Amino acid sequence: MSDFAASSPNNLDAFWMPFTANRQFKANPRMLVGAKGMYYTTAEGQQIIDGTAGLWCCNAGHSEPRIVEAVSRQIAEMDYVPTFQLGHPKIFELAARVTGMFPTGLDHMFFTNSGSESVDTALKIALAYHRARGEGTRTRLIGRERGYHGTGFGGISVGGIVANRRTFGTMLTGVDHMPHTHLPEKNAFSRGIPEFGAELADDLERIVALHDASTIAAVIVEPVAGSTGVILPPKGYLERLRAICDKHGILLIYDEVITGFGRLGTAFATDYFGVKPDLVTLAKGLTSGTIPMGGVVCTKEIYNAFMDGPENMIELFHGYTYSGHPVAAAAALATLDCYKEEDLFKRANDISGYWEDGLHSLRDAPHVTDLRNLGLIGAIELESRPGKPTARAFDAFLKCYEKGVLIRTTGDIIALSPPLIVEKGHIDQIFDTIRTVLNEID
Repeated sequence: MSDFAASSPNNLDAFWMPFTANRQFKANPRMLVGAKGMYYTTAEGQQIIDGTAGLWCCNAGHSEPRIVEAVSRQIAEMDYVPTFQLGHPKIFELAARVTGMFPTGLDHMFFTNSGSESVDTALKIALAYHRARGEGTRTRLIGRERGYHGTGFGGISVGGIVANRRTFGTMLTGVDHMPHTHLPEKNAFSRGIPEFGAELADDLERIVALHDASTIAAVIVEPVAGSTGVILPPKGYLERLRAICDKHGILLIYDEVITGFGRLGTAFATDYFGVKPDLVTLAKGLTSGTIPMGGVVCTKEIYNAFMDGPENMIELFHGYTYSGHPVAAAAALATLDCYKEEDLFKRANDISGYWEDGLHSLRDAPHVTDLRNLGLIGAIELESRPGKPTARAFDAFLKCYEKGVLIRTTGDIIALSPPLIVEKGHIDQIFDTIRTVLNEID
């Protein structure tokens, strides 16, 4: 075989696909070759409505002309600048615009390239902050069962999804976990925020009693847990968690990689719940999925704690080659323009009721054991086949794709998160197709 043939697009062997059943996919590939607005186009020419905004990220829809133009223009003007001891105007503008969207006090931003990097960065900042203040004993990190915080070693250590953890050894030491907030026996088929479970935040007091507050640096939670299958915070839960962290001098980190940039009908979950954290991790919707980019927003108090040494010294020995990449910055600025000019956060909020009704119309569909939603997020939990966990949801994924709807599955849960440009007709198509599929599969 020639070198050209061995490397041609028809050879699927070389690419080890992430979070994919590689052998199943390569035996029956699902190739996408175009994207516009709410739709992907397959290699066969079929239109597939995007019920997941890619991977929770394409909030402004696909191939938005303003973003495409901004990226093309930036590449032609200046392709790369290192932000180690150098800068470029767009990244400073972007930091000011993003922090300006947050409540007063969250006003500094460190740039990364993904949600995973954002989490690891936030954890490092938390540890370094306590050391800078003379509390270097605060090294313990607290996550939550079923939490997803990316796939870096820091993220899987504080994360609580077993399949992401079990293969990789001990990971970071000095990590503990609070319980998740999924209580189907009390909160099944909730519309919006569930009523029961605020007291689950009190488990942090148990962990403090076990380890002592002087050893704990930070708690990290997703305000709405997405990748584990959409788990919502009960009413009053985040308020109680904030109060316990304040009581013991523990930093509270929100992982808003999914909830950021309009997913809940507000700029951030910080706004939706009215509970302010000390650090926030961002990615995905920051560039509407067009160019990899992430970031960590932190309080003035955290930033200033590092600014006491000689002015010529590096304050934080951390960063990435592509932190603040100019092309990503251009994409992000254009994305923020789209959100503002199209009023997409309000649009998401306005249509969220129709989305909720569409989701809960499936209550009587076969195999459905729970439905839950918030903003433009939805989850359809299915009863597992005896001895075959995940099989039923994966069959639903394949059949929905065949019928022109892209869904995402995690375990036996269908997770949905359409672009913020979604219209009522799209919502009808998504849920009508899912109902048809649930009626067809065993």
